[in-house]
Amino acid sequence: MNTRAGVWIDHTKAVIAVVGRDTTTVVESDVPGHTRFTGGGGYPGSTSSQRGGSERQSEERNRNALDHYFDEVIKALGHAEALLIFGPGEAKQQLVERLGHVTTRPKPNITMDTADRLTDAQIIAKVSKYFDAHP
Repeated sequence: MNTRAGVWIDHTKAVIAVVGRDTTTVVESDVPGHTRFTGGGGYPGSTSSQRGGSERQSEERNRNALDHYFDEVIKALGHAEALLIFGPGEAKQQLVERLGHVTTRPKPNITMDTADRLTDAQIIAKVSKYFDAHP
């Protein structure tokens, strides 16, 4: 069966639409917001730019949460042979990179596009229209 799907994605959620279905699947992200660290770090009164461990730990937690989120999106996509990945930011490229790390499934034919926030009905329509034009 030739499964074709589209996913609208950003760092807060992913909305998946499969061609031929009138419903979507939503995968919510538990990625924490980006923490802004100020100052040069180090010890009080120090002029060095040594960073404390909290910034590295925060970045590591964020990276792990993103990996988990993208893995959940990939699981929800199933074994689609063709994917349309669209959204407003860099999450779509990060998802494609994560798909490249998954070795247990064949790599789908992937197309990326930029799109602002859409309703579920608009996502279904965009995916259907795209795959009607690109069978």
